[in-house]
Amino acid sequence: MNQGKYVFAQLMAFVSHNDFNKCVTKYSGDYKIKDFSCWNQFLCMAFGQLTHRESLSDTITCLKINSAKLYHLGICKAVAKSTLSIANEKRDWRIYQDFALKLIDEARQLYGSENQLELDIKQDVFALDATVIDLCLNLFRWAQFRRKKAAVKIHTLLDLKNSIPEIIFITGGSVHDVNILDLIPFKEDSYYVMDRAYIDFQRLHRIHLAKAYFILRAKSNFKFVRVSSRKVDKTTGIRCDQVIRLKNQLVSTYYPESFRRIKYYDSEQDRMFVFLTNNTKAKAVEIAYLYKCRWQIEVFFKWIKQHLKIKSFWGHSPNAVKTQIWIAISVYVLVIIVKKKLNLTHSMYEILQIVSTNIFDKTPLYELFSKTEYQNIKERIYNQLNLF
Repeated sequence: MNQGKYVFAQLMAFVSHNDFNKCVTKYSGDYKIKDFSCWNQFLCMAFGQLTHRESLSDTITCLKINSAKLYHLGICKAVAKSTLSIANEKRDWRIYQDFALKLIDEARQLYGSENQLELDIKQDVFALDATVIDLCLNLFRWAQFRRKKAAVKIHTLLDLKNSIPEIIFITGGSVHDVNILDLIPFKEDSYYVMDRAYIDFQRLHRIHLAKAYFILRAKSNFKFVRVSSRKVDKTTGIRCDQVIRLKNQLVSTYYPESFRRIKYYDSEQDRMFVFLTNNTKAKAVEIAYLYKCRWQIEVFFKWIKQHLKIKSFWGHSPNAVKTQIWIAISVYVLVIIVKKKLNLTHSMYEILQIVSTNIFDKTPLYELFSKTEYQNIKERIYNQLNLF
């Protein structure tokens, strides 16, 4: 079916053009546009992501060198750098946000029954965290983060069972992480694993009222009143499992009920951790394990920063920055979808490397990956959780 198509065109065939057009129509993205449509803009930016281009000029130069092949890529003809730059600056970034969310929904349906966790658990398990992307203050005045620094934050709610983002918010660097809790619709009987930055007992009580569970680390100055203690097996690393209440009278009005405090010793790191959770039924060692899995979101952030172009931006306006980030996320999720539909055993990194070096090859995708025995020693020797 794909005979004669370039690898790039074969990848884009996994994208629903109808879904994309719905997003474009919603925000009138192609209004009064004659030649360079939003779809062409998406293809050019996705091409830059998949081929690891360093800049907008680099992307346009690569496309112009291969101008005879652009029609078969779906781009039709070479585009000027200014045309792509203006499109990134002016066209509504929400087009690419909505499209990325559609791809995320598709990926979640494909991976819905899979569970990468070692713990057999029926509930959904999410990790919430944010990563900061530093910017030059002279070029990105709108994103001032510190007195001499600019930045944007990518707030992500990651499904730990399949490493697929559930929700993503892009804000300026000055927005505190805990504020994102106000924007998340919490699912009943689901776990939300967070670090200490998200300790706000009024907001945590909202999670409790939604009949969901939170797991997070306690701060060093945390004050409480012990209500009761449970028996623990210290050979598992659990040092104590207590039912507690908040000591501060004002704060206790925000969270008037009791919850659990679990102290856990990690022999591998020789560190003591103190966890807080409102789940009263799960084993203490399971709570500790679920928090340990939170590291997977750090791996996710590290991966997208290393392998997608979101650390250097090809435009300076908020619209251009958000457009680039959302298209990068779309490319990431598209690779996840392709990996599942083709039943590939390669890692995400390997898939991107194979695609980038064979982007103008006409080999069918299933043959391209079946004949490639690629191993990256750098990525295979690690002490972190694997991302796909």
